[in-house]
Formats: sequence, C-alpha cells, structure tokens
Amino acid sequence: MLKQFNLRLIMILMVVGLWGIPALAADVAFSKDSTLAGIIQRGELRIGLEAGFMPFEMIDTRSGLRQKVIRHGGLRQKGRQLSLMGFDIDIGIEMANALGVKPVFVDTLWTSIIPALKLGRFDIIFGGMSVTEARQTQVDFADPFMTVGQTVLLNARHEKAVKSYKDLDDSAYTVVSKPGTTGEAAVLKMIPRATYMPVNTEMDGAMRVLEGKADAFVYDLPFNAVFKAMHSSENLIFLDEPFTKEPIAWAIRKNDPDFLKFLNQFLVQIKADGRFETIYDRWFVQTDWHRFAR
Repeated sequence: MLKQFNLRLIMILMVVGLWGIPALAADVAFSKDSTLAGIIQRGELRIGLEAGFMPFEMIDTRSGLRQKVIRHGGLRQKGRQLSLMGFDIDIGIEMANALGVKPVFVDTLWTSIIPALKLGRFDIIFGGMSVTEARQTQVDFADPFMTVGQTVLLNARHEKAVKSYKDLDDSAYTVVSKPGTTGEAAVLKMIPRATYMPVNTEMDGAMRVLEGKADAFVYDLPFNAVFKAMHSSENLIFLDEPFTKEPIAWAIRKNDPDFLKFLNQFLVQIKADGRFETIYDRWFVQTDWHRFAR
C-alpha cells in the first residue's frame, strides 16, 4: 500500500509541476499493476510505431542514415538510435514530459504491432492507428485525436477512366496497399474485383504507382497528401476525397482504466493549451521538413 501511495504522489507532483493544472492532477491515481506504475518505475515511456508513415513518424535523414533497406524492429546505426521526426514523435515527447520520463520509440512491423504490445515490448501504440471493431477486441483505445480516411494515388494514364475509387473495381486494375492496414481492408471490401497486390511499406506502394508498376495505391489521406506534395509529377493523380471515415487513436493493453484516463486527460489538455494545434501545423501544414524525411 505504501508503494502504491508513493507512486501516486510522484505522479501527482509531476503533473502539477509540468502542467500546473491542480484539477487535472487531482484526478490522477493508479494502482501498482497499471502500466503507468511501470512507466514511472522505469523512467521511460515506450512507444510502439513503424517508421515511414508520413507525416506521423519518419526517419530524419540528417541522422546519417545510409541503409537502402529499412528493417523495422532495429533502426540502429553503429549502436546508436537513429533520429525520428514527425507528428507522433512530437506528441510522444510531450506525453513523456507530462509523466516526467524519457520517451523511447520502438520501431516495429505494423503487422505484429498489436502482438508486440500484448507481450509488453512497449506501453502504447502510436502510428496513426484507426479504431476498428476488430482491433477493439484486442486493445483499448483512448479518445480519437483525429479523423482520417482512405484516398487514392492514381497513375495518370488512367486519369480519364478513373474518377473515384469505385472505378477501380475491375480486375484490369492493379491496386496496392499495405497488409494489416485499413487501406488493405478498404480495397478488399469496397473494390473486391480489383487485382490486389500487397506491398511492404507505404513508400513502396506509392512509388509503384508513380513509376507505373501499379495502377493505384489506396491509403490514408495524410500519407498520400504528403507523398503527392513531395513528388510533383505529371504521372501521379491524387484523388483526395476520402471514401472512408476513420477515427485514429492511441492503443493500449486492455483493462487498464488508469492509463486510459490519463491519456484522455492528456489529450484534452494539449488541445486546450494549443500544443496539439502547433504540432499539427508543423507536420500537416508546413513543408520545410519534406527534404529531410524518409
């Protein structure tokens, strides 16, 4: 009981000191088996994501990256953690600061990110995860912080024939997306007659369309919008009207109400004090970072 009380006291002092919001601090309490207790004890908030999802998490090429192929799960160079940048990175830093701990970003293959969370390899999933019924059976989601949807990057040779995603519902079209994502789910459900081809990464899928190796790439609006802005080409058409509506949120292990309560209060706070808007503008509106992203 004493250990639990001490952890709660530390947490409250940190929240008051960093946020200066007594009302919020008064609501923060957690049991010894909560993920929050482990975070405080370790002094680290471990965040699971997969680098490469623009503009959420990207490799900063200024870190000196030279590898041609990125193997997710160990983004290291000479024993040094490579630099990441993006919306999620900035939000993760703010979240860790609110807890008075260090943020640690754990790069993980997207198809195995929920199993890795369950195994305790990190505390929370970022990565712009869409809230779906299937995922809700495996993880708990905090309140959504953004709503996105699926859009299409189209090779320009089909500009006259394809005006919306519905026109791709034909085996004559090769449509690519990434396994385990809502992009793949949208293709299989909404344009099932298209010839579907999975790709390993978002960048690979978009580049295939740009280079004429595939007809269309179906993926989240933020990534497709950034890719089109970074690759100004007559060969690429962006059908930017989302044809799905998907809330995205942070995901945690099930049955941890204390951690969930903290996350929802944290989200309310950073939206109220302007930090969320500032970070959103930096990555979704400004473009200076484009030349450094990978």
